[in-house]
Formats: sequence, C-alpha cells, structure tokens
Amino acid sequence: MKRSLAAGLVAVQLLLIAALVLIPNGTLWPLFPGVLTLGILLGIAGLMVAILGVLGLGPALTASPIPRDRAPLITGGLYGWVRHPIYTGLLLGGVGLVVLGASASHLALWLGLFLLLAVKSRWEERMLLDEHPLYRDYAADVGRFVPGVGKLRQ
Repeated sequence: MKRSLAAGLVAVQLLLIAALVLIPNGTLWPLFPGVLTLGILLGIAGLMVAILGVLGLGPALTASPIPRDRAPLITGGLYGWVRHPIYTGLLLGGVGLVVLGASASHLALWLGLFLLLAVKSRWEERMLLDEHPLYRDYAADVGRFVPGVGKLRQ
C-alpha cells in the first residue's frame, strides 16, 4: 500500500509537470521580451536547483518519497538551505513555465503541483523522523522549500 501510494504521487507529479510544459499558452499577460527572459531564467534556475538537489543526495536518492533503508541523512550543500531542494527546483521551474504559459490553466496546474509536493514532503518527513533521530533538530532549523520558511516546530 505504502509503495503504491508513493508511486501514485510520483506519477501525478510527473503528469502535472508534463501538463505545465504541454498545454497551450494563454493570454493573461503579454509575452514581452522581459517576460520571456524572466520565464526562461526561472526555468533554468529551477532546473539547476533540482539537479544540484539530486546530486547532493548521492546514495540517498530515490524517486519515491519513501527513504532508502540505511541511507544517510543529508544536511549539507543545498540541504543546509532547504529540506527539499529538488521540490524547490521543480516549483521554481514551474513558476517559469507559468510565466511563459500566461494562462489560468498554468496557474492551476502549478498550484496543484505545489499542493502535491507539500503533501508528499510532509509524508516523507514523517518517515525521516522515524528513520533519523537528528531529523527533528535539522527540520527545526531549515525551511521546507524556501530558506527559513516552513521550519518544523519543536
């Protein structure tokens, strides 16, 4: 059951990201060169943050929110700034896609992605609390998706 739920969450996450990329652009705002540049830069920044998050996890990396058995707790690099830098990168890149997409559908899909990652991260954190005794102190000092925001209350 747990693994099925994890796979389902990952599948929905991928579908939301694919939809952000593939749905037609809207006309909520004009795509002037500055807006295009902003969207592209946000997309690139999000991709870079997500890639650095993946690389930072090393042997603890898994697509599933279920932590690997006996994987180390990673608290350095980007993980010293935010607890979920891969999710931060996906959300930041998603904002870039919203800027480029200029539609209410893009906004709604991004909001869905944010809500999904918020739920997924909370579930993942409950498992990390069970797995790593030091996780509570780490999460009390480090924000969830944004530095300093979403710290775990003691």
